[in-house]
Amino acid sequence: MFRTGILIMSDKGSRGEREDLSGKTAAELLGNEFNIEYYEIIPDKKEIIVEKLRYACDVMGLDLILTSGGTGFSPRDVTPDATLEVIEKVVPGIPEAMRYYGLQKTPKAMLSRGVAGIRGRTLIINMPGSVKGVRESLQAILPALGHGLEILRGSSGECGQE
Repeated sequence: MFRTGILIMSDKGSRGEREDLSGKTAAELLGNEFNIEYYEIIPDKKEIIVEKLRYACDVMGLDLILTSGGTGFSPRDVTPDATLEVIEKVVPGIPEAMRYYGLQKTPKAMLSRGVAGIRGRTLIINMPGSVKGVRESLQAILPALGHGLEILRGSSGECGQE
Protein backbone atom coordinates (compact mmCIF):
# COMPACT_ATOMS: atom_id res chain seq x y z
CA MET A 1 0.00 0.00 0.00
CA PHE A 2 1.29 3.45 -0.92
CA ARG A 3 1.04 6.25 1.62
CA THR A 4 -0.55 9.08 -0.32
CA GLY A 5 -1.34 12.75 0.08
CA ILE A 6 -3.72 14.93 -1.91
CA LEU A 7 -3.08 18.67 -1.89
CA ILE A 8 -5.66 20.93 -3.51
CA MET A 9 -4.77 24.47 -4.56
CA SER A 10 -7.90 26.61 -4.47
CA ASP A 11 -8.40 30.07 -3.00
CA LYS A 12 -12.18 29.61 -2.86
CA GLY A 13 -11.91 26.03 -1.64
CA SER A 14 -9.54 27.01 1.17
CA ARG A 15 -12.09 29.60 2.34
CA GLY A 16 -14.95 27.08 2.22
CA GLU A 17 -16.62 28.85 -0.71
CA ARG A 18 -16.30 25.90 -3.10
CA GLU A 19 -16.53 22.16 -2.54
CA ASP A 20 -13.49 20.19 -3.68
CA LEU A 21 -14.51 17.60 -6.24
CA SER A 22 -11.14 17.01 -7.91
CA GLY A 23 -9.49 15.64 -4.77
CA LYS A 24 -12.45 13.37 -4.10
CA THR A 25 -12.27 12.13 -7.69
CA ALA A 26 -8.56 11.37 -7.29
CA ALA A 27 -9.17 9.45 -4.07
CA GLU A 28 -11.93 7.38 -5.71
CA LEU A 29 -9.83 6.53 -8.77
CA LEU A 30 -6.69 5.55 -6.86
CA GLY A 31 -8.16 2.36 -5.47
CA ASN A 32 -7.02 0.08 -2.67
CA GLU A 33 -3.27 0.29 -3.36
CA PHE A 34 -3.22 3.88 -2.15
CA ASN A 35 -3.94 4.91 1.43
CA ILE A 36 -4.87 8.61 1.66
CA GLU A 37 -3.08 9.83 4.80
CA TYR A 38 -3.01 13.53 4.02
CA TYR A 39 -5.62 15.74 2.37
CA GLU A 40 -5.69 19.51 2.49
CA ILE A 41 -7.11 22.43 0.54
CA ILE A 42 -4.83 25.46 0.55
CA PRO A 43 -4.72 28.86 -1.19
CA ASP A 44 -2.82 29.42 -4.43
CA LYS A 45 0.22 30.89 -2.70
CA LYS A 46 3.68 29.65 -3.61
CA GLU A 47 5.17 29.84 -0.11
CA ILE A 48 2.27 27.83 1.37
CA ILE A 49 2.49 25.20 -1.36
CA VAL A 50 6.25 24.84 -0.81
CA GLU A 51 5.75 24.51 2.95
CA LYS A 52 3.02 21.85 2.62
CA LEU A 53 4.94 19.83 0.03
CA ARG A 54 8.07 19.82 2.20
CA TYR A 55 6.01 18.78 5.23
CA ALA A 56 4.33 15.90 3.38
CA CYS A 57 7.68 14.68 2.02
CA ASP A 58 10.11 15.34 4.86
CA VAL A 59 7.96 14.98 7.97
CA MET A 60 5.21 12.61 6.89
CA GLY A 61 7.41 10.61 4.51
CA LEU A 62 4.60 9.94 2.06
CA ASP A 63 5.23 7.82 -1.03
CA LEU A 64 3.06 9.94 -3.31
CA ILE A 65 1.63 13.46 -3.32
CA LEU A 66 -0.94 14.37 -5.92
CA THR A 67 -1.69 18.05 -6.33
CA SER A 68 -4.69 19.48 -8.11
CA GLY A 69 -5.05 23.03 -9.32
CA GLY A 70 -2.77 25.93 -10.08
CA THR A 71 -1.24 24.47 -13.25
CA GLY A 72 -2.59 26.94 -15.83
CA PHE A 73 -1.59 30.32 -17.20
CA SER A 74 -3.23 32.57 -14.61
CA PRO A 75 -0.92 34.74 -12.52
CA ARG A 76 -2.27 32.85 -9.47
CA ASP A 77 -1.27 29.47 -10.95
CA VAL A 78 2.01 28.74 -9.18
CA THR A 79 1.81 25.03 -8.30
CA PRO A 80 4.44 23.89 -10.85
CA ASP A 81 6.76 26.69 -9.79
CA ALA A 82 6.45 25.69 -6.12
CA THR A 83 6.92 22.02 -7.00
CA LEU A 84 10.11 22.75 -8.95
CA GLU A 85 11.44 24.58 -5.90
CA VAL A 86 10.85 21.47 -3.74
CA ILE A 87 11.83 18.53 -5.93
CA GLU A 88 15.33 17.13 -6.33
CA LYS A 89 14.74 15.17 -9.57
CA VAL A 90 12.37 16.01 -12.41
CA VAL A 91 10.26 13.16 -13.83
CA PRO A 92 9.20 14.58 -17.21
CA GLY A 93 7.52 11.44 -18.57
CA ILE A 94 4.59 11.60 -16.16
CA PRO A 95 3.24 15.05 -17.13
CA GLU A 96 4.11 14.31 -20.77
CA ALA A 97 1.90 11.20 -20.61
CA MET A 98 -0.90 13.13 -18.92
CA ARG A 99 -0.83 15.89 -21.53
CA TYR A 100 -0.62 13.38 -24.40
CA TYR A 101 -3.61 11.46 -23.03
CA GLY A 102 -5.55 14.67 -22.57
CA LEU A 103 -4.68 15.86 -26.09
CA GLN A 104 -6.60 12.89 -27.46
CA LYS A 105 -9.71 14.58 -26.04
CA THR A 106 -9.02 18.33 -26.20
CA PRO A 107 -6.28 20.61 -27.53
CA LYS A 108 -6.52 22.56 -24.26
CA ALA A 109 -4.56 19.77 -22.52
CA MET A 110 -1.36 21.32 -23.88
CA LEU A 111 -1.98 24.37 -21.70
CA SER A 112 -1.22 22.51 -18.47
CA ARG A 113 2.12 23.50 -16.92
CA GLY A 114 2.03 20.59 -14.47
CA VAL A 115 5.29 18.91 -13.50
CA ALA A 116 6.30 15.78 -11.62
CA GLY A 117 9.36 15.05 -9.57
CA ILE A 118 10.99 13.31 -6.65
CA ARG A 119 11.99 14.68 -3.26
CA GLY A 120 13.76 12.08 -1.18
CA ARG A 121 11.54 9.00 -1.60
CA THR A 122 8.36 10.93 -2.40
CA LEU A 123 6.91 11.35 -5.88
CA ILE A 124 5.00 14.61 -6.44
CA ILE A 125 2.63 14.91 -9.42
CA ASN A 126 0.78 18.09 -10.43
CA MET A 127 -2.65 17.60 -11.99
CA PRO A 128 -5.15 20.12 -13.35
CA GLY A 129 -7.82 21.49 -11.04
CA SER A 130 -10.85 20.13 -12.89
CA VAL A 131 -12.52 16.80 -12.21
CA LYS A 132 -12.13 15.91 -15.90
CA GLY A 133 -8.43 16.83 -15.83
CA VAL A 134 -7.81 14.74 -12.71
CA ARG A 135 -9.71 11.76 -14.10
CA GLU A 136 -7.86 11.82 -17.42
CA SER A 137 -4.48 12.40 -15.78
CA LEU A 138 -4.90 9.41 -13.50
CA GLN A 139 -6.19 7.22 -16.32
CA ALA A 140 -3.00 8.06 -18.19
CA ILE A 141 -0.55 7.28 -15.38
CA LEU A 142 -2.14 4.65 -13.12
CA PRO A 143 -0.98 1.67 -15.21
CA ALA A 144 2.69 2.51 -14.46
CA LEU A 145 2.41 4.49 -11.21
CA GLY A 146 2.60 1.58 -8.76
CA HIS A 147 5.71 0.18 -10.41
CA GLY A 148 7.41 3.57 -10.32
CA LEU A 149 6.61 3.96 -6.63
CA GLU A 150 7.92 0.48 -5.88
CA ILE A 151 11.21 1.37 -7.57
CA LEU A 152 11.39 4.61 -5.60
CA ARG A 153 10.83 2.69 -2.35
CA GLY A 154 13.45 0.14 -3.36
CA SER A 155 11.00 -2.76 -3.43
CA SER A 156 11.18 -3.40 -7.20
CA GLY A 157 13.95 -3.55 -9.71
CA GLU A 158 14.10 -3.81 -13.46
CA CYS A 159 11.51 -2.07 -15.62
CA GLY A 160 12.45 -4.05 -18.73
CA GLN A 161 11.66 -7.51 -17.32
CA GLU A 162 8.57 -9.35 -18.56
